[in-house]
Amino acid sequence: MKSIYSVLVALLLLAPVAQAEVVIIGHTGGPDAISLDQVRNIYLNRSKEMPDSQRATPFELPEGNATRDAFHSAVTGRSNAQLKAFWSQQVFTGKGQPPQEVNDAAAMKASVSSTLGSVGYIDSTQVDDSVKVILKP
Repeated sequence: MKSIYSVLVALLLLAPVAQAEVVIIGHTGGPDAISLDQVRNIYLNRSKEMPDSQRATPFELPEGNATRDAFHSAVTGRSNAQLKAFWSQQVFTGKGQPPQEVNDAAAMKASVSSTLGSVGYIDSTQVDDSVKVILKP
């Protein structure tokens, strides 16, 4: 029994780890591309405009979501604790509100597809015709 357990553990360690590829999505009527700096600035309240000068409306997945963690690691470089502290300060000083939170990838696509000037992020496997990929960080 011990050898079967050892073999299973070895196989699990050797198996490739599936990692989500996060993509930045936008409204189909919005810009075709956005830079990493522009996305970072929108999500950190430094900019309120999309590349086409539309007012930016960012959407956020809930804390604890793996796609959210991957997005912030790649784009803002901030942990959940750092984001909480940042947004607490922004709200307290009256400088801004955090992005509107949506429940999951389906809600993210629905929100982005129905809001001109919106930006969001999902796992690349979740992309469909309702939104367009504007950046692959």
